[in-house]
Amino acid sequence: MKSKILFVCIENSCRSQMAEGFAKFYGKDKIEAFSAGSNPSGKVNELAIEVMKEKGINISGQESKGFKDLPYESFDFVITMGCGDVCPFVPAKQRIEWQIEDPKGESKEKYREVRDKIEEKIKKFLKKTDS
Repeated sequence: MKSKILFVCIENSCRSQMAEGFAKFYGKDKIEAFSAGSNPSGKVNELAIEVMKEKGINISGQESKGFKDLPYESFDFVITMGCGDVCPFVPAKQRIEWQIEDPKGESKEKYREVRDKIEEKIKKFLKKTDS
């Protein structure tokens, strides 16, 4: 059975969307990846879409959503992107905090830095869940 993973940030427009995209790309045979936000913006950030395309991953079809829009009420892993106390509690077997800076309003280069950090963390996370 595939592990269910939820990536959480405040607006569900950038960091958690990139994490969902990488998780689906690298872990497609092993996991089900989702993302949501405590205060969803309603759209995926255009720069996030653009920098993910540079990696060959298209997240333009993903949607910014809240927790009520998720198909499950609990997950195997909930990974928060750095929203601290603003992230509501979502039932999970394990909670992980990544503390990734929000690039909203920053340069495209900052989006690339955040994207690359998320990619690295996703790869490490997937290796750990393999063992």
